[in-house]
Amino acid sequence: MATLLNGQGLTKSFGAAALFRNIGFVVDEGDRIGLIGPNGSGKSTLLGVLAGEIDTDEGEVARKKLTKLSYVAQVSEFPAGVTARDVIHAALKEAHVHESEWEGRTAETLGRAGFEDFETEAATYSGGWKKRLSIAIALAQKPDVLLLDEPTNHLDLAGIEWLEELLATAPFACVVVSHDRYFLENVATEMVELNKQYPEGLLRVHGNYSQFLEQKELFLESQAKRQDALENRVKREMEWLRRGPKARTTKSKARIGSANELIGELKDMKGRAQASSAGIDFSATERQTKRLVELKDVVYRIGERTLLDGLNFNITAGMRVGLVGPNGSGKTTLLRLLLGQTETTAGEIKLANMLRIVYFDQTRVLNEKVTLRRALAPESDSVIYQDRVIHVASWASRFLFTGEQLNQPVERLSGGERARVLIANLMLQPADLLLLDEPTNDLDIPTLEILEESLLEYTGALVLVTHDRYMLDRISNVVLGLDGLGNAERFADYQQWEQWQEAQKRAVAKGVSARSAAAGQPANAEQDGGGSVGKKKLSYMDARDYSTIEARIAAGEELLSEKKAMLELQEVVTDATRLQTALAEAEAAQDAVDALYARWAELEAKQYEVG
Repeated sequence: MATLLNGQGLTKSFGAAALFRNIGFVVDEGDRIGLIGPNGSGKSTLLGVLAGEIDTDEGEVARKKLTKLSYVAQVSEFPAGVTARDVIHAALKEAHVHESEWEGRTAETLGRAGFEDFETEAATYSGGWKKRLSIAIALAQKPDVLLLDEPTNHLDLAGIEWLEELLATAPFACVVVSHDRYFLENVATEMVELNKQYPEGLLRVHGNYSQFLEQKELFLESQAKRQDALENRVKREMEWLRRGPKARTTKSKARIGSANELIGELKDMKGRAQASSAGIDFSATERQTKRLVELKDVVYRIGERTLLDGLNFNITAGMRVGLVGPNGSGKTTLLRLLLGQTETTAGEIKLANMLRIVYFDQTRVLNEKVTLRRALAPESDSVIYQDRVIHVASWASRFLFTGEQLNQPVERLSGGERARVLIANLMLQPADLLLLDEPTNDLDIPTLEILEESLLEYTGALVLVTHDRYMLDRISNVVLGLDGLGNAERFADYQQWEQWQEAQKRAVAKGVSARSAAAGQPANAEQDGGGSVGKKKLSYMDARDYSTIEARIAAGEELLSEKKAMLELQEVVTDATRLQTALAEAEAAQDAVDALYARWAELEAKQYEVG
């Protein structure tokens, strides 16, 4: 099997800190390599080095002659005014593909990626569809090697499954940086962990993620045995050195040199073995109440669209609910209903008296101008955790931040580091009910595992929204599935939910919903003066808009609340210039929310018409 990329002696540092040193990385034909490692280990940097986007301090990457390489970075952004067709054409031009092939290859590539309207402006796509388009650009170039950096971060479950199927049958080799363990299990044929705890700077295993874990365990066991044996030898040599050999013979000098080498080797081994992990530990209150939340005949509608229709569901102490459903099905809306930020259309939600709810928002709003010190401890240089006063430096180190980072602004933090700040803040608030909306994005696998352990030990109730199927299966003891048409069903696990979805699709294809089938009624039928309401297929552009509008309304309402809060600040009210600016911003935010609601109603009118 031919080698396509061969990196040897690769070293890269930022400042005084070395990300990796003197490592080798080889990509052969047919390889599907999953690249993992702790945050800050240099995974994205290594991918950039392999792509030729980043220069190394030492070493080089040799590429087989005529090997074509495509690279998809973490962030996918496109300039305004450029359509999906335009960006594919630009990629084909860059790859020196003859213009006569452009249209055929564009249609093939965008069609395989799920696009229907090629004239949509690329900048208007949601994060998930921008990611699909970025991957489509790479595919259009027909690479021999595809490099993907965290492609599952912005994809929904359907997008992740699409990418899994694509890579499983792809004719090209690929290297994928990902923390999605099911994705790695289903796709990878080789696993590489970049980590300083390994003597060579990385560990490479032939196989998928579970096979990697088995081999890693064996490796660490052998390293532990090697360390024990080395410690015994060093102990004996140290005793000999303390006795002080009287005769400085050639033999004794050699033994002294050998002893020093053993001591150095043991020091290096112990240094590599020191692995840091985030200290995540959520605190529950002492509440004895069993029933925390009761949803009784809850209905929620936006315009003509019904997201929840007669939902009856109770949340009790110790329950860990996995909330699943396609984009726009109402997951975030349900969390907002539980928080009291949104009112039900009908029915009621009863909360236990003085219920303490803690919410992790997927938008991860942090003040980017404050320092990490103030983000972790806003009022002083200490925090109170489980009735103990902890200095902010110690609190920061618990979440793998260094003392040097404390005075850096939040805007310099990576996505994973920001997530750790928010988790740190949540841990300071004892809760009866945790609401976690996509907490896994940007977290490395070791941190994910610590988070999972904490949630498993947490004694309160939990509602979890995540696209991480591994976490969903491990944490949830009940799954609540929403279909976006008002239906909600309770399942034992994620697999049951998937089976229910397939049954729903088959029923809709036959013109009967799962709920209507039992009653012997046609799907979406209503008596209304002799007419019927029929569900129409939206255009691709409208369907894309429809799938994201709920989240955009939520973000718009949050911004509106912030702007209105500004109008209540004394320093704003007493400053004519600032007050005028704040009023204009609040008005603009209100107009934006009104426009979003009007757009939702317009899409509803398109999707449902009386015939």
